[in-house]
Amino acid sequence: MREKAIVFWSGGKDCAFALYEVRREFEIVALLTTVTADYDRISMHGVRRTLLEKQATALGYPLQTIEISIGCGNDEYERKTRAALDEHVARGVTVAICGDLFLEEVRKYREERLFPPGMRGVFPLWGRPTPHLAREFIGLGFRAVLCCVDTHVLHESFAGRDYDERLLTELPAEIDPCGENGEFHTFVVDGPNFAAPVPCEVGMRTLRDARFCFCDLAGPADDAP
Repeated sequence: MREKAIVFWSGGKDCAFALYEVRREFEIVALLTTVTADYDRISMHGVRRTLLEKQATALGYPLQTIEISIGCGNDEYERKTRAALDEHVARGVTVAICGDLFLEEVRKYREERLFPPGMRGVFPLWGRPTPHLAREFIGLGFRAVLCCVDTHVLHESFAGRDYDERLLTELPAEIDPCGENGEFHTFVVDGPNFAAPVPCEVGMRTLRDARFCFCDLAGPADDAP
């Protein structure tokens, strides 16, 4: 009998690749996503909830959202995440799948501050060279779009671009090809385990906090932001 698992889900490429790697090993009961309630968008990534829901439907897994406030601090995030995970443990979930790649402090934070007793973390991509991971992801047929760029390290024109071989060759040498240091975030619109592509149109770019350039992504029926 397979263990029950939830996936820490941002809609981006790393969690999508992690899910793909373990989808047959565990019984996936939910994709767990943090949404900023005031914006109704994925926290940090800025992607509309409507697209997140379509993505989960295309993958065939239940979606669960954790609603947080603008400017949410660690206390609020930890309290709400732990409450959600406690409920899953009570239902027999024993595994949290994460797409983290190499940041030790992030993994330690999850393991020490978020996972409740009875739940362990599984990190399918951990320690694998990111140049290899990036090209393997693309080679498998995944398609993703850069939805957020840290303009302190990467030009805003990268926001809204496809995550493909051309982009990888044009990234500055100091940028991790998977953006693991926060250089950019992505939203996955298709892949080998998608029932159908997520219809997605690239819209306006918006600079927030004089640093982060968000590219608005929308489905054909979505209203303007």
